[in-house]
Amino acid sequence: MPFLGKDWRSPGWSWTKTEHGWKRIVFFGNELEDSNTEINLTALCSDDNESLFVGDVCELATTKRKKDFYNNNTKSQFVFRDKWIYVQKGSTKERHGYCTLGEALNRLDFSSAIQDLRRFNYVAKLFQLIARSQLTSLSGAAQKNYFNILEKIVRKVLEDYYNPRLVKELLQDLSSTLHSLTIHVGRCVLVGNVNIWMCRLETIVRWQEELNNMQIPKQMCTGMTLSDLPLHMQNKILYKLSDACDIINLGQATPTLHSLSENKTLWKKLCHFHFSDSRPFCRNLVLPKSDNVDWKLMYFTLQKHYPMKEQYGDTLHFCKHCSILFWKDRHLALLFKDFGHPCTANDPDSCLMPISPQHFIDLFRF
Repeated sequence: MPFLGKDWRSPGWSWTKTEHGWKRIVFFGNELEDSNTEINLTALCSDDNESLFVGDVCELATTKRKKDFYNNNTKSQFVFRDKWIYVQKGSTKERHGYCTLGEALNRLDFSSAIQDLRRFNYVAKLFQLIARSQLTSLSGAAQKNYFNILEKIVRKVLEDYYNPRLVKELLQDLSSTLHSLTIHVGRCVLVGNVNIWMCRLETIVRWQEELNNMQIPKQMCTGMTLSDLPLHMQNKILYKLSDACDIINLGQATPTLHSLSENKTLWKKLCHFHFSDSRPFCRNLVLPKSDNVDWKLMYFTLQKHYPMKEQYGDTLHFCKHCSILFWKDRHLALLFKDFGHPCTANDPDSCLMPISPQHFIDLFRF
C-alpha cells in the first residue's frame, strides 16, 4: 500500500496548480524542477537572505512554535473553547478510542464557567472531588489545565469575595492529597517531575494564606440595609438559605437575626430539605407528640451520617440520546432553540439530564 502524506500526489513534497499544470513549491528560494538540481549552499548559509526558508519549512517551524507555546506557557493552556463533548466508553466502527476525565476537563470550557455565578459553586465542588480521589488519573496536560483554572478560581474569590469558604475547603483537600502523594506515596503515581509538584504545593499554601488574610472592605451604604427590613422579610431571607453555615454566620450580624436563626421551624425545614430522601432518616425518626426536638442539633447529627442534598444554580447536562455532555445556555435555548449541542432527537428537552459533580466523575469510570 503506498504511503499517503499530506499531499497525495507525492509524499514529502507540496504542489501548486499553475496554468501549465502542477508544479512543486519552492523550498529554498530556488525552484526544484529536477530532483538532481543542486542547492546553493552559499545562499543557504547566508544571513542576509531572510526569505530562504519558505514553504514547508516555514510551516513546520510555525507548527513547532505553536506546539511549544501551548506546552510550555502554562497561562495559555486553554486551547479548546467547546461547550460540549461526546462521552464515549468504547470503540465503535464510527469512533475509535474513548473519552477520559482529563480530556473532558480540557475540552469543556470551565475557564468561562467560573465567571458565571450560577456555575461557580458547581465547578468548585467538581474540582474538590477531583482533588480528593481523581488527581492521579489526569494526564499531564489535564493536570496543568486543572491548576490553571484553580488559579482563576482563587483570583476570582480574592477580587469578588465570592464564597471563600468553599474554595478554602477545596484547597485544604488538595493540599492534603498532594502532601500524601509527594511525601508518603512517592513520585511513581505523579505525572511529571516531583519538584514541579512541590512548587504547586507551595503555591497552594500561598493561596491559603491569601484567603485567610483576606478582609472584605466595609462599603459605605447610604440606602436601606438588611436590618432595616421588616421581621417577616428577614425571616424569608433566612428560609431561602440552604447552607447551615450561612444561616449561623448571618445570625451573628444582629441580635434580631440571631433570634430568627435559632427558630426550630427553620432548622426542621432544613433537615427535611437535605435528608428527606434518606430512607433510614424517614424510617428511624419517630417524633414525639409534643414535637420537642432540637432540630438544630438533629441537623448536625444527620450531617455526620447522611449526604446532604446538593443545590446549584446551573450544572452540566447530559443528552441521553446523543451521549453528549455540555453546558446549556439558557438564553440561546429561549431565543434560537439552541440546546448547546448538535442534538438529533425530535424532543431534545426530554433527553436532557442534569449532572451532579459526583455523577460527572462517575461517567468516566470504566
